[in-house]
Amino acid sequence: MQFRQQALAKLQSPEELDLPVRFARPQGWLVMSVTLVAMAAASVWATTGSVSSTVSAPAVLTHGQGSYLLQSPVAGQVTAVLTEQGRRLPANSPVLKVRTEQGETVVRTVDAGRVSAIAATVGQIIRTGANVAAIEKVAHADDPLYATVYVPAENAASIPARASVDLTLQSVPSQEYGVLRGHVKSVDRTAQSAQQIAAFLGDSQLGEQFTRKGRPVAVTVRLDKSSGTRSGYAWSTADGPPFGLTSMTLATGSIELSDQRPVDWLLP
Repeated sequence: MQFRQQALAKLQSPEELDLPVRFARPQGWLVMSVTLVAMAAASVWATTGSVSSTVSAPAVLTHGQGSYLLQSPVAGQVTAVLTEQGRRLPANSPVLKVRTEQGETVVRTVDAGRVSAIAATVGQIIRTGANVAAIEKVAHADDPLYATVYVPAENAASIPARASVDLTLQSVPSQEYGVLRGHVKSVDRTAQSAQQIAAFLGDSQLGEQFTRKGRPVAVTVRLDKSSGTRSGYAWSTADGPPFGLTSMTLATGSIELSDQRPVDWLLP
């Protein structure tokens, strides 16, 4: 009871009402000022600054017109393979002989190109429409290579014209020879199915592989040329690898996207 009476008496006493009130110490004002300046700077940077980003996606080296799958027009047994992988053939060139009930039929190329794969062997029984070879549409040995990068559809709209592209080739150690340089040539308007990719690359397995996480958009990349490298293309190192490049080489493409303002990340 004694302590309670002393507390009540202290509250009723006006003797300390004229003492000044200290709102904040000088150190507190300094911290508050620094915080406000930092917040203002961050706000300005968020609205006027820009942040660059990249998207990585699977890629493959091809010639500009792609490939096609040669299909057998008949069903029967393969009696002869008349060409070999890597050979360039004109249109209507013989590829296989197939024995049918009506006699022997020759399967021929539709367009001129290079045989990139043969899927039929002597003695094999094939059905009508079976894929027997993949033909890359290349007329001359010095036709330039391109890279096709299969980018997720949600990133396609952020790819600017002539965006820089770095390509890490599976067959080239990047730690030793660096990455292949290029720039975006074109971006497709629609996402591609596994069948469309297989038809262009002449490889159904790649069609399934590149669509495993959804239908991507094909981005065509023009490779930068260089007279100082063995491959004839520009690399992040001075010389690049000591050998040439071939089509259907798998790679990973890293494409530089359009710069974005940080505030855009917060807006719906």
